Amino acid sequence: MLLHLNNVSKGYGQPGSHAFRPVLSNLELKLEQGSVTGITGQSGSGKTTLLNIAGALDLPDSGEVLFGGEEISRYNDLELARFRNLKLGFVFQQHHLMPHLTLWENVLLPLLPRKRKTLADDISWAEHLLRKTGIWEQRNQLPGEMSGGECQRAAVVRALINKPALVLADEPTGALDETNATILADLLLNLAIEEGVTLLVVTHATDLAARLDSRYLLHNGTLKELK
Repeated sequence: MLLHLNNVSKGYGQPGSHAFRPVLSNLELKLEQGSVTGITGQSGSGKTTLLNIAGALDLPDSGEVLFGGEEISRYNDLELARFRNLKLGFVFQQHHLMPHLTLWENVLLPLLPRKRKTLADDISWAEHLLRKTGIWEQRNQLPGEMSGGECQRAAVVRALINKPALVLADEPTGALDETNATILADLLLNLAIEEGVTLLVVTHATDLAARLDSRYLLHNGTLKELK
C-alpha cells in the first residue's frame, strides 16, 4: 500500500462553534503503487482539501496519513518538506512556473534543496522528459514566451524531475482549452504508465476522469467508488 488515508476528518473554523464547517468525515482512501485514481465532486466538496492532506500540505484534524506504512502526519516541518520534495510531485491548475527562470531552470528547481550541483543523471532525465512532452526545443525560453499548454507540460516535467512515487494533480487541465487539455491528459496518463508513477487526480473534467483506472465521488465528506 503506497498511500492510506485512514479515518481522516478535517474541518475549518473552531470545532463546536456555529462557524465550524466539516469538510472530510472519517474518510478512507487506499492507493496501490502504480495505480491511477481520480476524485470528482462538486465545487466546495473538499477535493482540494483531500489532495492537500494526501500531499502533506495540510494536516487532518483526526485520523492517519500513511505513506508506505509510515505515518507522515507526525513528521515535523523539516521532515514534511523533505518528504514532499523527494516522494511527491505536484501539478496544479495554474503552472506556477517562476517567470524569471527559463523552462530548463524551472524543471530543475526541485533538485536544489538536496544537491549542490545538478548531476549528469539529472540532466539526462530532464532531457528525456522534455523530449517526451514535446517541449525540448523551448527549454531556453521564459514562461512568458510560451503557451499555456507548454507551460503546463513543463509543470508536469517539474513534478516528475525527482522521480516521485506519487504525483498529485489538482484540476491539471482546468485552465486549458479543449485541445491542450486532451494533450495534457494523454501526457499525464502515458507518463504514469511508462514511468511507473502512482497518480491521484482531482478533476471536474468527465472525459479525463473516465480514462482513469478507478474513480471516486467525494460527497458529504466521504468517498464513494464509481463503477
